[in-house]
Amino acid sequence: MRPSLDDLALDTLFREAHTAHDFLDEPVDPATWRRLYDLLKWGPTSMNCQPARYVFVTSLEAKSRLVPALSDGNRDKSVRAAATVIVATDTRFYEHLPTQYPHSPNACERFAANPDKARETALRNATLQGGYLILAARSLGLDAGPMSGFDNAMVDEEFFPDGRYRSNFLVNLGVADPQATRPRAPRLAFDEVAEVL
Repeated sequence: MRPSLDDLALDTLFREAHTAHDFLDEPVDPATWRRLYDLLKWGPTSMNCQPARYVFVTSLEAKSRLVPALSDGNRDKSVRAAATVIVATDTRFYEHLPTQYPHSPNACERFAANPDKARETALRNATLQGGYLILAARSLGLDAGPMSGFDNAMVDEEFFPDGRYRSNFLVNLGVADPQATRPRAPRLAFDEVAEVL
């Protein structure tokens, strides 16, 4: 077994991390978005399928395209965040499997022939990759605020008009405003949610 991360790392990633509900007007170097992806891409997905696609909405012009699709409570904080990431799924992710998962030469054809299985696999694994995005952001010193309050159809029409990608959820990234940080909500105990067999 490898050694555990130290307490600072565990606090940064989990114990002291909070959902960011608002952001300070602090710029983030655009190179950070590539650094973030270069970390999250190593997180495992089934068959190395990597179906998540990311749009880093950073400019005021791009945010003006996104804001109409957001619920009222998500608009201002998304404008103030350094980026709002649209975490989407590639409905034809399996086209990359011949290079991403060469161990199964007919994987592409199996998913192409089973749209329900492809949709289920894409959503499950893209959501998992969105979780990796949050952890990668925290590891780079950013705060993250994942959100569901938006109109998927509007986002898809505006950002993915060809229909290949479909929005899953959004994540605001930047430097959290400490005045907007809420007290940590309780978590369920191990015995309430888990069993060891």
